[in-house]
Amino acid sequence: MQQVEQSYLQELNDIQRQAVTTTEGPVMVIAGPGSGKTRVLTYRIAHLINSGIAPWNILALTFTNKAAREMKDRIEKVIGTGAQRVWAGTFHSLFARILRVEAHRIGYPNDFSIYDTDDSKSLIKEIIKSLSLDPKVYNVGAVRSRISTAKSNLMTPKAYANNDDLMSLDKMNRRPMIYKIYEQYVKKCKRAGAMDFDDLLLQMFNLLLKNPDGVRDKYQSQFRYLLVDEFQDTNSLQYEILKLLTVYEESPNNICIVGDDAQSIYSFRGATIENILQFESDFTNVQVFKLEQNYRSTNFIVNAANEVISYNKRQIQKKIWTQSSDGKKIKIIKTMTDSEEGRRVADTIIEQKNRYHYANKHIAILYRTNAQSRVFEEHLRRYNLPYRIYGGLSFYQRKEIKDVIAYIRICVNPKDDEALKRIINYPKRGIGKTTVDKLTAIANDNEISLWQVITQIELKGAHKRTIGGFIETVKTMHQRIITENAYKAALYIAQKSGIIDLLKADNSPEGRSRIENITALLDGIQEFVEDDEIGIDEEAPEDKSLARFLQSISLMTDQDEDQSQVDTITLMSVHAAKGLEYKSVFVVGLEENLFPSYMSLSSPESIEEERRLFYVAITRAEEMLTLTFANSRYQFGQMRFNDPSRFVEEIPDAMTDSAVLQKKKSGFGEPKILGNFKKLSPSKAALPKVSAKDFKASHIDEIEAGKSVLHLKFGKGKVISIDERKVATIRFEQMYDSPEKRIMLQYAKLQVLED
Repeated sequence: MQQVEQSYLQELNDIQRQAVTTTEGPVMVIAGPGSGKTRVLTYRIAHLINSGIAPWNILALTFTNKAAREMKDRIEKVIGTGAQRVWAGTFHSLFARILRVEAHRIGYPNDFSIYDTDDSKSLIKEIIKSLSLDPKVYNVGAVRSRISTAKSNLMTPKAYANNDDLMSLDKMNRRPMIYKIYEQYVKKCKRAGAMDFDDLLLQMFNLLLKNPDGVRDKYQSQFRYLLVDEFQDTNSLQYEILKLLTVYEESPNNICIVGDDAQSIYSFRGATIENILQFESDFTNVQVFKLEQNYRSTNFIVNAANEVISYNKRQIQKKIWTQSSDGKKIKIIKTMTDSEEGRRVADTIIEQKNRYHYANKHIAILYRTNAQSRVFEEHLRRYNLPYRIYGGLSFYQRKEIKDVIAYIRICVNPKDDEALKRIINYPKRGIGKTTVDKLTAIANDNEISLWQVITQIELKGAHKRTIGGFIETVKTMHQRIITENAYKAALYIAQKSGIIDLLKADNSPEGRSRIENITALLDGIQEFVEDDEIGIDEEAPEDKSLARFLQSISLMTDQDEDQSQVDTITLMSVHAAKGLEYKSVFVVGLEENLFPSYMSLSSPESIEEERRLFYVAITRAEEMLTLTFANSRYQFGQMRFNDPSRFVEEIPDAMTDSAVLQKKKSGFGEPKILGNFKKLSPSKAALPKVSAKDFKASHIDEIEAGKSVLHLKFGKGKVISIDERKVATIRFEQMYDSPEKRIMLQYAKLQVLED
C-alpha cells in the first residue's frame, strides 16, 4: 500500500497525536466536551490504514448512521477512497450485515426479516389478545419496553420467569403475565424467521458465544482493530459482544474506546456508566489518554463545568481547560413564575441578538422535559422569533395534545366535524372507519354537521352502544364547561375521554413524556384561568372560558404549519443536545424536582446522572450561558413553589452575575442548602413566597388605592391606582424585574393588609 504523507498528524495537539499513533493494545481515550474527539477517532483510523492495516480489518462502531458517514468522509479526505472499505457503522447495522451471512448457524434464515417498532408492537398486541389479557393493563409500549430491557441484560424468558424481583414488580403493576408474553414473542419471532432491533445484538452475541463452525475465530481474525465511539453509551450486551471479539488466547486486544464518563446520560435506554469505569480493570495494560483541552467554550463556562462535575464521586478524574478568554460571566435569571421565565428568556434573546449580532441559529433553549417547551414557544411567538423543536414536534402539534384539544373543541362546538372525526374512535370504542365514512356521507348529503347526524338518526345494535356511549360522554363533558371553570372542565374532559388512563398504562419513557405533555397543557389552562396580570398595551380579557382559551392558541397551531424558516432558534431537551454546540445557550427550569428530576431524588446514582446531564447542557455553550429558574410554576393544576436546583448552587459566585452561597461538597444523604441567594441589592433580592394555606382573598370592593395587599405570586404590594375597568396598578416590594403590575380585580386574588 502506497504510503501517504502524514501531514494530518501536525493538525493535532500532543495528547491527541499520542492517542492517534498508539495503535497496539487496549487504548482508552477520555474525551472532554469540545476536545476534538471525532478528529482523534477518524485520524486514528486513517493512521492505521496509512500504516499498512487493511481497511477491512478495522471495525469502527458508532451510535448513529450520521456519525458513521461523517467518519468515512473525514477519513477519505486524509487517505482517499480506501476509507469506504472500513467496517464503520452502528452496532445494529454492522451486526445485521454479519448475521445476513451467518444467521443459519443459529437457526435463523440468512434472509431473516427485521421487525421495526410497529411490527413488534403489532405482534405483542396479538399475543396479549390470544392470552385473553386486558390490553389496558398490558399496555403494548410498556410490555415491549420490558422485553427490550430483558434482552439487553441477556435475560431469556426462562430467566425472567425465575427472577423473583422482576416477577414481584410485574405483580405489583398488575402484569404478572409479562414473562409469558415474552416467551410467546420469542417463539413467534423465531417461527417467522424475524429479528427485532434488540435481536440484532442478542443474536450476534449468541452467534459468537456458541461459536458454531468456529465463526467467532473467523471474525476475531478479520477484525484486528476495534474502535468504539461514545463508549459511555454502550449497554451490557454491547460490551459483552466487544469482549467476545477481542478477549481470547494470545489476543493483542487492539481495542480503542473513545468517550467521556461525564457525559453518560442514557441509562433510561439501557446504557451503563459501569462499562467505561471498569474498562481499565477488564483489559490489562490499558493506555489512557485524556483529551482535556476544550476548543469550544470560554474559560468561565469550562471552569463552571469542572466545578459542577466535581460533586460526582463515581468518575474518571480529569480537568478540562481552555486557552480561550474568560468571556462573559454566566447569567442567572430568577423569576417569579414559569410564564415570566419564558418572557425573560425571550427578552434576553432579543438583547443578545441586538448586542452581539447573533443569528437565531446560534441560540438554543435546553430543558429537562419536552413538556416544558410550551411556555417558551408561546413567548417566542409573541416576539415573532422563529424557532424549531429539534428532533420533535411543536407542543401543540404533538398527537396527545391534538387529541385532548379535539375533545375540548367538540365540547365547545359540537358542529366541529374535524375534531369529531379525530376522536370519535379514540380511545378505541368500536366505531370503524367505514361507519364514520357512511355518517359523513349522510352529513354531506343533508348539509348538516356530523354531530347532528349521530344525534338525530336512530341507532341500532352495536352502534347504539358505541356511538350512543360517545354521545353521552360528550354531553356530560359539555355540562362541565357550563358549570366549571376552564381548568376544571378541561381536566374532567381529559380524564373522562380515557386518554389519560390509556397513556398512564404505558410506563415507557415515551409514555411518561406524553402524560407530561398533557399535564403541561392542563397547567397552561390553569395559568390562563388564574392569570390576573395584563400588559400595558393589552385589553382586559372578557372571559376565561375554554372557548377563549382555544381562541388564544389557534394562532399558535396555525404557525406550526410554517416550516420554511431556516434561521431559527433551537428548542430541545438536554438529552437531544448532546454533541451539538451553540454560541448562546439557555438552560431553563433549573429547580429541584424538575432538574434534577423528582424521579432521581431517591438514588445517589440517579442524582449523579442528572448532574452529568447538567454538565452536558452547560458545555453546549460557546460564548454565552444563561441559567434560569422560576420560584413557582403550575404543576398538576396547583401553584407549586420550588427551590433553585442544587446544580445552580454548585457554580462558584465568581463565575456568575449573581452571587450564590456555596455549599460544602457532601455525601448524598447530608442536608442540602437551598434558596440561599445573597441579597446584594434590591435587584438580587430573594423571591417572595406566600403560603397558600394562610392566604385569604379579600372582596373586590375592599381593594382601594393606597391600601397594602398581598398577592400569591408577587408578594406584598401597594395599590397605586384603580381605573374604570377595575384594573389596579400595584407596586410590589420584592419584584426586581418590573415592580409595577396591572392586575385585573375581576380575576385577582388579593388580601388586603392592615397598615
